[in-house]
Amino acid sequence: LAARLVGADSSASKLVASGEPWRLGIEEKGTLENLELLAAPQASAPLGPGEVRVAIGAAGLNFRDVLIALGSYPGEASIGSEGAGVVVEVGEEVCDLATGDRVFGLFTDAFGPLAVTERQILTRLPATWSQAEGAALPVACLTALYGLGDLAALKRGERVLIHAGAGGVGGFAIGLAHHLGAEVFATAHPSKWEALREAGLEDDHIASSRDLDFKQKFLEATEGEGMDVVLDSLANEFVDASLELLPRGGRFLEIGKADIRDPEQIAASHPGVAYRAYDLLEAGPDRIGEMLEQVTELFEQGALRMPAITSWDVRRGVDAFRFMSQGRHTGKIVLSVPQPPDPTSTTLITGASGLIGSKLVDRLRGKGH
Repeated sequence: LAARLVGADSSASKLVASGEPWRLGIEEKGTLENLELLAAPQASAPLGPGEVRVAIGAAGLNFRDVLIALGSYPGEASIGSEGAGVVVEVGEEVCDLATGDRVFGLFTDAFGPLAVTERQILTRLPATWSQAEGAALPVACLTALYGLGDLAALKRGERVLIHAGAGGVGGFAIGLAHHLGAEVFATAHPSKWEALREAGLEDDHIASSRDLDFKQKFLEATEGEGMDVVLDSLANEFVDASLELLPRGGRFLEIGKADIRDPEQIAASHPGVAYRAYDLLEAGPDRIGEMLEQVTELFEQGALRMPAITSWDVRRGVDAFRFMSQGRHTGKIVLSVPQPPDPTSTTLITGASGLIGSKLVDRLRGKGH
């Protein structure tokens, strides 16, 4: 009855056992049940001059991936956009990375044992970090840094409202805002408020993300002045209420994709408010590379801290996607990726003359069943 059991002749089992590149993907979007393991020939294709091939040990799961799988994300996009692992091959123009280097950064189709990406959007994984920690950071941390630092230019003494503050982007945004000297307000489900308190927020700076009471609470807390910056990931009437928290004007940054507004209409109805919906990739490869280096420095300085990480095997991807879609997690969800055995490694088998031992010897020697 265990959900993790599959038939021995399942296509997924055969695909993993074949040793050929594969990935968790979805061909018919619309339901999470359509997620499956797919062949990934592109992962072993010849590298371009500036590309790097990485053996992925862990890949970060984002709500963007859930929206893509459900067919609710605008435009064409694939799931699996960040990860960490070990370099197995580099393109001819890559001279500062070599086989065996541990790296993390942005990828395409990272939910599999091999992935290819551009050198600019990779950086070395610090020696003290696990691959799961490296996989948990790029998208969420860089989205927060690009939004609050580059786009909003958040300044010391300003007030910022961060919605979904217990999530991936929200958690990093709180840390960055504190580092920049801002006064931070945040929303989250009441069951996750303790995570906001641990991030340094007082109760009068915390509200629920499930109702509109945050508007009045934060207006009262600021004596009607409201915010200077809003980092939003909600929709519908929650966006309207958040815009009303900028009575003096300000910057409204939208990272959600479910309710994007027209900037000119916002400017007309809310004087002084600069509205912008953005995506991390707008920063470009060079700036992304710079921010990856900046992120490692911020962690070394103690300005940022690792999020709570929940890990799932990528082959149980449907369960992980469903868990995230229900908003039940705090921090970051990471998918661990199994790696094929190293053909150059050695193995000692005790009791090799027995039935199980002899079968294992045959299997390791590639003699099949």
